Amino acid sequence: MASKIEDYALIGDMEAAALVDRNGSIDWLCWPDFSSNACFAALLGTPENGNWKIAPLEGEWSSSRRYREHTLILETTYNHACGAVRLIDFMPPRGHHSDVIRIIEGVRGSVPMRMGLALRFEFGRVVPWVTSIPDGIRAVAGPSLAMLHASVPVLGEGLKTVADFTVRKGERVWFTLTYGNSWEDDPAQVNWEGAFNDTVRIWRNWTRRLKYEGKYRTAVERSLITLKALTFRPTGGIVAAPTTSLPEQIGSVRNWDYRYCWLRDSTFTLLALMNGGFYHEAEAWNDWLFRALAGSPDQAQIMYGLRGEQQLIESEIPWLAGYENSRPVRVGNAASGQMQLDIYGEVLDSFFHAHHRMRRHDQSDFRVLSLLLKRLEAIWQEPDEGIWETRGGPQQFTHSKMMAWVAFDRAVMLAEQFGYDAPIETWKTIRDAIHAEICKHAFHHGKNSFTRAYGSEDLDAALLLMPAVGFLPGHDPRVKGTVTAIERELMPHGFVLRYDTAKVQDGLPPGEGVFFACSFWMVSALKAIGRKRDAKKLFERLLALCNDVGLLSEEFDLEQNRMVGNFPQAFSHIALVNAAFDLESDGVKIRKRAHRNVHHKTAKRSNTRTSR
Repeated sequence: MASKIEDYALIGDMEAAALVDRNGSIDWLCWPDFSSNACFAALLGTPENGNWKIAPLEGEWSSSRRYREHTLILETTYNHACGAVRLIDFMPPRGHHSDVIRIIEGVRGSVPMRMGLALRFEFGRVVPWVTSIPDGIRAVAGPSLAMLHASVPVLGEGLKTVADFTVRKGERVWFTLTYGNSWEDDPAQVNWEGAFNDTVRIWRNWTRRLKYEGKYRTAVERSLITLKALTFRPTGGIVAAPTTSLPEQIGSVRNWDYRYCWLRDSTFTLLALMNGGFYHEAEAWNDWLFRALAGSPDQAQIMYGLRGEQQLIESEIPWLAGYENSRPVRVGNAASGQMQLDIYGEVLDSFFHAHHRMRRHDQSDFRVLSLLLKRLEAIWQEPDEGIWETRGGPQQFTHSKMMAWVAFDRAVMLAEQFGYDAPIETWKTIRDAIHAEICKHAFHHGKNSFTRAYGSEDLDAALLLMPAVGFLPGHDPRVKGTVTAIERELMPHGFVLRYDTAKVQDGLPPGEGVFFACSFWMVSALKAIGRKRDAKKLFERLLALCNDVGLLSEEFDLEQNRMVGNFPQAFSHIALVNAAFDLESDGVKIRKRAHRNVHHKTAKRSNTRTSR
């Protein structure tokens, strides 16, 4: 059985990533990039589906771990009756090939160790053809090639490669594993010591750029390092997570492939990077966004591949048992074909902030967005599947309509402020009509709250974003009422559910954990309505749920007291960063989503009580 989700740590080279557990086992790695097939898939099956473990050979031991300061280099220390050793794991930023490097240092005494490598390509199904080389092995399976080099002898045992060795104080043993294409020349052996020094230097030079010196710097820095690690450097795209099919509830079918790039993350990501001072990454993400959108406006998708691919066909992998028997294991994501109106607001909002803060675009780029708005003009009144990509059929989701309002609102501001040629009056009319419609049809007077969809009594944590996007200001009584209602109905034990899966028909069996991103949105919403002390308390409670190396999954199961969902989750870490900046915005200059609190006349007129 795989380790608990929170027992994993991340290493990566900004094109691929691996998960390492507390016992030195790499149980997940997709090679050569995030969305490739896995060559270590024990996370979703058994060790026979591929893993790479380095740990003491026998006896009992305890382990502790940390990231080397300001880097993505993982250090796991084993304390054994015979002494102590340190396992150092990292993936150097990629040159021509991708490498995983593992170094074992003797700290105290003399500890017998074992290395066991089981390469299994095609998500744990294909055993490669392995041949010996002078200092390791060469493994081939179809297009994939992996070369293991080691400073100690290795040998075959069953269908694995193993090495038994002893590490004494002051000694070092090393292993390098390099991926290549099987039809090309074998990749050269990486210089592990030079790669280590380069990796330390690159990460520390990067983290020095962080423009945040507040109380929560450690958590903010770790979150931004994680976000950088989830960036596909060649294109600037950022994956939602490096994993697929980690369940939102253990044993459930809510298992999705998150190894893609969501448009929904656009503005949140841009602001997190810009507030942190990482403008190069913000520009690269914005460039990826614009390239992905190229083409016909009616073909815009909610998510794309690392390079902007549109075909993300969903299928199931029957030979993997699933994480703790949570089936099915899915590859691809059928939600890519859904209609979700909120993406238009995210794209226009992202464009707005990029244009204001980085001067990234001009009138010709704006014309591309104008075509998206023309498409939105035709469809904004239609039902959609909503932000949570439900599979229970389209509805008139409030958040979707709110983000359609954001799209027209930002387009109007851009056109007016920069003198762009645009149908401004038409956009204003639609913007105000959407605002009025939401206030009339989505506000439930009995609950004193906006609800999940028109005519519904159910709540939705996405409505916490109302003040953040400028739909209504935090002091508006309807916003305060919505925050209070979500606290009352969607906060078991003080953390936020997306919605109540026991009440809402979303096309799936009920049950999931509380959602980290929604809980951080609550932090910002509490701050917006004037409850800063409560916001700070919630934020610090959330930080306490990070694992020992500062990472977050998508959700947290309060009953089992453990993380669930794909890991680590970019959306969770982005929300953490933005909430931290929001909390300290009184003394720190930050970029907010809404440059003004918009309260249209239509919204004021809608204050009059309507029957329900």
